[in-house]
Amino acid sequence: MYQHHNLQGQPFGLPTGKVVCVGRNYLDHIQELNNAVPGEPLLFLKPATALCHVAEPVVIPTNRGACHNELEVAVLIGQPLCHASEEEAGAAIAGVGLALDLTLRDLQDQLKKDGHPWERAKAFDNACPVSAFVSAQDVKQLQDLAFTLRINGETRQQGNTKMMMRDTVSLLVAISEVFTLQPGDIVLTGTPKGVGPLQSGDKLTLSMAPWFDIQTTVVEA
Repeated sequence: MYQHHNLQGQPFGLPTGKVVCVGRNYLDHIQELNNAVPGEPLLFLKPATALCHVAEPVVIPTNRGACHNELEVAVLIGQPLCHASEEEAGAAIAGVGLALDLTLRDLQDQLKKDGHPWERAKAFDNACPVSAFVSAQDVKQLQDLAFTLRINGETRQQGNTKMMMRDTVSLLVAISEVFTLQPGDIVLTGTPKGVGPLQSGDKLTLSMAPWFDIQTTVVEA
C-alpha cells in the first residue's frame, strides 16, 4: 500500500490524497506533441489509487497501446490551500520529489479526437509512480531543480524547473482557485520534452541531484 515517505524511508505523516497534474507547462514538450499553448494552467486529476512507489517495478498495462513516460517534479502538500496567496502556497509545500505521469498515448489521442476526458489514459491503477520526498526546508532553489530520466543508460528526458512556463508557487495559487488542495495531495508540475513509449524490461534511472538517483524496471501487468 502506498504511503508518502521521506528520504530516510520514514512515513511523512500525511494521508494519501489526490494527484493534481499540470499539462503543457514546458514549451519544448508542447512543441514536440504539436499542442496549443494553454492560456491558463491545464489541470487534470489522478486518484490516490494511481500512486505507487517508483523504486518498485513500474507496471504498465498490456494490450492498451503505447504507455509513455512523462517525468515530472512532484510537490507534496502539507497544509490546506483554498484561494491561497503566494506566501501561503509556498509555506504549504511539505516536500519535493520526482514522479512519472504514465500516459496511454494511443488512447489519449483517441480520447482527444473524440472530445472526451483523459482519465482512461491517465488515471489507471499505478499510473503515478512517485519517489520519496525531500523536506521542503532542504530545497533552497525550487525553480532551479535539474532532473533526468535515463532509459537503458540513454538520456530520454532532461529538464529544469527554471524552464517551466508557470513556476511552482504560481501553479499552487492557480490550482487553489479551482479546488482546495488538502494535506497529502501531490501536484505534478509538468514534463519537458522526451516523452516516449516504455517497454517491458526497460531499466529506468530517475535523477535529481543531490537527492535522487533511483533505479527501477518496467514490467507489464
